[in-house]
Amino acid sequence: VFQKVVGIIIGKTDVKSFPDRKNASVDRFTFGFTIKDSPDFFINVTAWGNDRYITGLTNSFSIGDCVTIENALISTKDLEKGDRFSPATPSHYRLLVTEAHSLVSLCADMDTTDRLLPLIHLPVKDSTDFYPLGDIVANGQKLDGSVINILAAVKLIGETKQFTTSDGRKGQRLEVKLFDDSVSSFPLVCWDREAIQLMQTLIPKETLLFIADAKISFDSFRSSMVATVNSRSIITVNPDTKEASLLFSYAKEVSESGALDQDETPEYVPVESITDVYTVRQLKQKAQENPEVFFGITFSFISKLDLDSSVSKVIRTRCSRCKFLVSVDMLSCTNQLCPGRDQVFSTTTGFDLLVDLSDHTGTLQACYLRSPVAEKTLGCTVKEFISLTDDERTAMKWRLLLERCKIYVKILPSTKIKTGVRGTILACSLAHPGEVKQHMSALLQH
Repeated sequence: VFQKVVGIIIGKTDVKSFPDRKNASVDRFTFGFTIKDSPDFFINVTAWGNDRYITGLTNSFSIGDCVTIENALISTKDLEKGDRFSPATPSHYRLLVTEAHSLVSLCADMDTTDRLLPLIHLPVKDSTDFYPLGDIVANGQKLDGSVINILAAVKLIGETKQFTTSDGRKGQRLEVKLFDDSVSSFPLVCWDREAIQLMQTLIPKETLLFIADAKISFDSFRSSMVATVNSRSIITVNPDTKEASLLFSYAKEVSESGALDQDETPEYVPVESITDVYTVRQLKQKAQENPEVFFGITFSFISKLDLDSSVSKVIRTRCSRCKFLVSVDMLSCTNQLCPGRDQVFSTTTGFDLLVDLSDHTGTLQACYLRSPVAEKTLGCTVKEFISLTDDERTAMKWRLLLERCKIYVKILPSTKIKTGVRGTILACSLAHPGEVKQHMSALLQH
């Protein structure tokens, strides 16, 4: 029996139940957690007991809390059995906590807590031992089924989806999108309630994760690689390492540049599959209620279209690798953290407009209208546009301005801008009067 140990919780699993070996009509309940009390040492703890005891215990602390454990039993790890599903630890032992012997309580001593808190930001694996997302994508199916470490920034936190399995058990699933300086969007899936609760507290684009022992698999449905958090994984939020601070600077810079919002779609959506029609007010309302990207059609007017301002405001050149704005005559990217800095510099030049969309319910300001959608909408290539006279540009502007259009939009709720909504136009054409009439009467009845 171990008299007393104090540590910070760095990992925790969901409660599971098993029929008792001695009395099959009774279930025994268990969950595990991992505590750390110094930079190099951490140990797994397993709690066993009845439903009431285990539910009460698991609800009494979370990842990041400091706890005192008294009178835990010590047992040798058994890697053939339960321990192969627990996080790898430097010790040959684990602790067992039961209602009859042990006591687990939140640590009341502030000095001890202050000493332990920084440990939550130290990864449990060597901070240089991780795969960049680009390497995972490049290795593709060769990594299928392997367990690796990942260092990446959080781009987007999805909605938790609840489901019931065929045998009646309830489950949940959360998908988080990660990015780093090599890949702009990579899926991480969580099934455990504990991992999901941790993810829901994070701030996208401002949080880094070091995930020790994430499982990598090939998802045939999307035909791409996916990482999954499992009972062996330990997630370190905002790790205190040199590698993380470099990535953090990159993440901050690309999110401020708006380049992250440029990915055409989180999962590419063909325009034909978008069918929901919204008024401008409904688009704004839905964006406030729903933190996820969504798609829709709006029959509205383009109420601001600055085609006759200087060409440099209509047509922009960006670095092909990191989407940073650059000027045409540059020989290299000015983004210090561009992942392609040591490669041949290449740029893309295209329309890069901010337009306003208005209908009888209001205006959605500053929606992106970019190449190649802009070429189709304006009926004109970048090259042709550059050779137009000012009068011809003004004429082009009035061909679209204040005409009712059928506009397919991607809406991205964004805390970065004061309207809280960022729209990207996926397709835009003059609307057919019959279609407008049909949809308008339907929307006005709502």
